[in-house]
Amino acid sequence: MRNGAAVVTKRGRRPPLALVVAATTVTAAALLPLAYLVWRAVTATAEERSSVTLDATLDLVWHTGLLVVGVIVIGLLLGVPLAWLVVRTDLPFRRLVGVAVALPLVIPSYVAALALLGAFGPRGLLQQSLEPFGVERVPDIYGYEGALLALAVSTYPYVFLLTAAALRGVDGSAEEAARSLGSRPLRVFFRITLPSLRASLAASSLLVALYVLADFGAVSLMQYPTLTSSVYLRYESFLDRGSAAIIALILVAFAGVLVWLEGRVRLRGAGHRSTPGTGRRVVPQALGRWRWPAFCACAGVVGLFLVLPVGVLLWWTIDAAAADTTPSLGTAANTLLVAVVAAVVTTLAALPVATLAWRYPRRGSAILMRLSYVPNAVPGIALALALVFFGARFGGILYQTLGLLVLAYVLRFLPQALAPSRSALDGVSPRLEDAARGLGLGRRRTFIRVVIPVARPGILTGTALVFLLTLKELPATLLLRPTGFETLATEIWADTVIGDYGSAAPNALLLIAIAVPFVYLLSAKRAWELGAAG
Repeated sequence: MRNGAAVVTKRGRRPPLALVVAATTVTAAALLPLAYLVWRAVTATAEERSSVTLDATLDLVWHTGLLVVGVIVIGLLLGVPLAWLVVRTDLPFRRLVGVAVALPLVIPSYVAALALLGAFGPRGLLQQSLEPFGVERVPDIYGYEGALLALAVSTYPYVFLLTAAALRGVDGSAEEAARSLGSRPLRVFFRITLPSLRASLAASSLLVALYVLADFGAVSLMQYPTLTSSVYLRYESFLDRGSAAIIALILVAFAGVLVWLEGRVRLRGAGHRSTPGTGRRVVPQALGRWRWPAFCACAGVVGLFLVLPVGVLLWWTIDAAAADTTPSLGTAANTLLVAVVAAVVTTLAALPVATLAWRYPRRGSAILMRLSYVPNAVPGIALALALVFFGARFGGILYQTLGLLVLAYVLRFLPQALAPSRSALDGVSPRLEDAARGLGLGRRRTFIRVVIPVARPGILTGTALVFLLTLKELPATLLLRPTGFETLATEIWADTVIGDYGSAAPNALLLIAIAVPFVYLLSAKRAWELGAAG
C-alpha cells in the first residue's frame, strides 16, 4: 500500500455518478479551446500549412523550452529557500518578509517588462544616472535575459506560496528527531524536509511552466521569440489563422509533456499528514549569526523583484503628475467584480476534478485531471477566439456578456485552482476518513467536515491565485469584455501600446494595491493556520 492509495481505491471502487458527471463536464468545457484549435488546424489551407516550417518550429520550441527551464530554476532557487526561512526559522520580521516576497505575484508580466526596460533599457534610469560619468550605453536587456527576469518576477511567488503552505502542513516530528540525533540543519533539509515537499514543488513548477508557455506580454516587449509570440503574430494578421492554430497545438503538446512529468514526480513523492492541526509543530530553527545576513538576502529579493518595478511605476506617475492622471475607480470596481466571481466559480469547478483524481486514483480520473490543464497552455487570444466561435453558434446570446468573460477566466485559470487543491488533498490521510466513517459520518459529511478543513489552506491558495491572475489577465479580456466594460488590465495595456507610461502607471499601482490584501491572505502565517485550526 502506497500512501494510503490502496485504501482509497478499496473503499470507493465505484465513484459517485454525480462526481463523475461534474468532473467530466468541467474537463469537457476545458477542452473547448483545444477543439477549436484542432478544427482550425484541420481546415487550414495548404498555404497556411506550408508556412509552418520544421526548422523555424524547432527553433521556437528550443527558445520556449529554454525560457521555461530558466524561469522554473529561478523560481525554485528563490521560492524554496525563502519559504524555508519564513516558515521554519527565526528570521527577523518573517511575517512581513512573507508578504513582501509574495507581492510580485500581482505584477503583470508586461508591467514587469516595462519596469525593467524603464530601469535598465535604453534611456532608462540606469543609463540616465550613468551619463554624467561618461557612460553612454548600458548592456542590452532585450532578449532571453530580459524575458527571463520579467517572467521570474511574476512567477517565483508560485513556488514560495505553495512551498510555504506545504511546510505549514508537514509533521515536523521527523525533522526534530533528526536534529536531536545530531544531524546538521542542511542535512535535515535535504534528507527529510525537501522530499516531503516534492508534490508541492512539482505543482508549483507546473504552474510556472504553464504561465511561461502562455505569456505574450513580456516576451513581446523583450523581443524574445517563443511559440506563444508566434501564435499572436499570426493571429494578429487575421489571414494566417490556420498556421497559428497548428503552432498553438504544438504549444499544447509541450504543455502535455510538462503535465505528464509533473504527474510522474507527484507519484514518486506523494504523502500526507496524519491529522489536521495535530502534527508536531517545528520549533523555529535558530539562524544564529546568519540571522541578519539571511534577512538582507530576503530584502535583496524584495528590492529587485518588488521595490524596483514599483519604484519605476512611481517615477512615471510623479513624472506625469502635471497631466492630472488619476486611476479609474469605476474600472477598479469592474476588475474586482469579475475577479471575485471568477475565483469562486473556478474553485468550485476544480474541486470535483481534484476530488475524483485523489479519492479514486484510476487511469480515467488521472486523464481527466491532466486534460484539465490544457487551457493554460492555449494562448489567451486563441482561447478567447474559441469562445467567440462557440458563443456565436448559440445565436450570439453569450457573445460580449460577463458570463462569457467569466467562463474564459474559469477555463484559463482552472489549473491554478486545480494544482493547489489536488496537492492539498494529497495531504489528507485516509485514516482520518476511516475514523470519521467509523463514527457514523456518511461519505458526503466526511468530505465536508473532515477532508475540506484539512485541505482548506491549499484550496484557498488556489482561489487567491485565480483572483490575482484574473486581475491582470489581458488577451481574453480585450476580446470578450462587453462593450464599454473596462478593467485595469485593459486600461494599462491601452496606455502602454501608445507609450503613455505616465497614464498606465497609476492604474498599475492601483492594481497592485487591490491585490495586496489577498497576497497577505496567501502568505501570512495566520492564513495558513486557519485550515489547520479548523
